[in-house]
Amino acid sequence: MNKKFMPEITTGAYGDRNVKDEWLWAAAELFIYSKENKYLVVLNERLKDPVFLPSWGNVAMMGYYSIIRNRKTLPESVQPQVIAVRDSIVKMANTLLLKANTNAFATVMGQSARDFNWGGNSVAANQGILLMQTYHLTKDKKYLAGALSNLDYILGRNATGYSFVTGMGAKTPMHPHHRQSQADGITEPVPGLLVGGPNIGMQDKCNYPLKEIETAYVDEVCSYASNEIAINWQAPIVYLVNALEAVKAEAGYAGGQSRNLAR
Repeated sequence: MNKKFMPEITTGAYGDRNVKDEWLWAAAELFIYSKENKYLVVLNERLKDPVFLPSWGNVAMMGYYSIIRNRKTLPESVQPQVIAVRDSIVKMANTLLLKANTNAFATVMGQSARDFNWGGNSVAANQGILLMQTYHLTKDKKYLAGALSNLDYILGRNATGYSFVTGMGAKTPMHPHHRQSQADGITEPVPGLLVGGPNIGMQDKCNYPLKEIETAYVDEVCSYASNEIAINWQAPIVYLVNALEAVKAEAGYAGGQSRNLAR
């Protein structure tokens, strides 16, 4: 298709050949709103599918979150589905917490090499959101502590020493792969933006000073693989920060309080 245009369109595409996850999310939202059985039929079928952390390529978990948030408004007849969704979320959260205390940085993020892919910082933020959802379900502070550990990771408690949010911290990205920051004539980048973070793929072929899994990051404009700004990882960091802020009073969090994830 690109060759039909002059100049050719050479940007990447976000193709998705599997729409089962979109069907689940859509069915969940429509059933919550309408309570019509035709949407429940689709939802029941799609709840049989595996579910993962949200990403641009898989949004099924967004339907799970909506079901949980609206569970008190749903008919008694669908409570078995609500319980199944709840159990899936709690199980995933428990898996995330399994080895957090043995991680060198005591964070949930970084237990698997798969965490350090393109936009890995969005993995950290989305793990945090899942843990916050589980905290709301259980009121168990270990999930809250896990979510907070991932915010700590993003803000500098990581192998690079970078706070991955522009303008925040003593060591923060100055040269993100971000058109507006490059073109505005101001030395500092636009503040408050989350960069992608360490990416073991290093697809941009930039000169990475360190190439281990947790350090495959370079603060250079050329590094679209590790230093890119993208909307689909701004959204989860905004949610995570505000979710933590919203519960800090009820949770009794104060400066210097222990964050032992096994507590």
